[in-house]
Amino acid sequence: MKLKDYYYDLPEELIAQDPLLKRDSSRLMLVNRKTGEFSHKVFSDIIDYLNPGDCLVINNTKVIPARLYGVKEGTGAVIEILLLERKSDNLWECLVKPGKKAKPGTVLSFGDGILTGEITDIVEEGNRLIKFSYEGIFEEILDSLGQMPLPPYITHKLEDKNRYQTVYAKYDGSAAAPTAGLHFTNELLDRIKEKGVNIATVTLHVGLGTFRPVKEDNILDHHMHKEYYFIDSDNAEIINNSKKKGGRIISVGTTSTRTLESVADDNGIVKEQKGYTDIFIYPGYKFKCVDCLITNFHLPESTLLMLVSAFSDREKILKCYEEAVSEKYRFFSFGDAMFLF
Repeated sequence: MKLKDYYYDLPEELIAQDPLLKRDSSRLMLVNRKTGEFSHKVFSDIIDYLNPGDCLVINNTKVIPARLYGVKEGTGAVIEILLLERKSDNLWECLVKPGKKAKPGTVLSFGDGILTGEITDIVEEGNRLIKFSYEGIFEEILDSLGQMPLPPYITHKLEDKNRYQTVYAKYDGSAAAPTAGLHFTNELLDRIKEKGVNIATVTLHVGLGTFRPVKEDNILDHHMHKEYYFIDSDNAEIINNSKKKGGRIISVGTTSTRTLESVADDNGIVKEQKGYTDIFIYPGYKFKCVDCLITNFHLPESTLLMLVSAFSDREKILKCYEEAVSEKYRFFSFGDAMFLF
């Protein structure tokens, strides 16, 4: 399977730089995943295509303001870090730039010394372990000093941090938003519940994998970074009961999908569990649990585009993307959505 098979041409002006004023006013492409037939709607219309008894599965992870800019003690060099995973109370695995200036023993100062961090080790893929020192509560310090870790293709400043957060975000831990969920408002979710659609939550903290492009020509050689997930017994029961009664499992985003497919058995039944997943879904994969998928439009040659292609068909999906470009849809994190049913 060749990486070039997942390339498409995207004009730069179609990369959404800012969120829309109203979350659910984004555009929605409805796609029959078997036939590839599509039509154009507004995201708030999604309720018309959800049936009583269906189960909408959302990822309630919360993005932390994980991007910090520090000064290297002794030289004054500016170092950018991205918090990826908390290893213990004050020890984090981080992405560091420039890495050549961040050797073990290096001490970084943030916010004129409000927060300091010492690089203790270099780990897998060149990431650094940093032990932080501070007075007070780390989360409060991070909230005052940190920036939302927007993807590199977004160059505009985000005026409201909450717009890179779902309305149902609950558990801190992500270095990127589960962006398909950004389209939902509390009002839309209430209407969906009133229609008789079940809503279940899972947690997957989005990590380094979101930032790692596929570099191998043969996609089978690509290694996915592990991400922490959790599903409790109550939400597992909601999903299983919906499936047992004939309802569809509708996954909101690739992160919810990867979680469900990681925890489901061969019959699509899920149970309470937690752990790390590095599941890589590409064409040929047989889905066990997910029946429908709500997702954004993804980067060319990305693992996310491969997952969507696996859920439908690569050629059909690329035709949908060609249509989206022609119709000037907005792409990527703050962009428009697709509903594959």
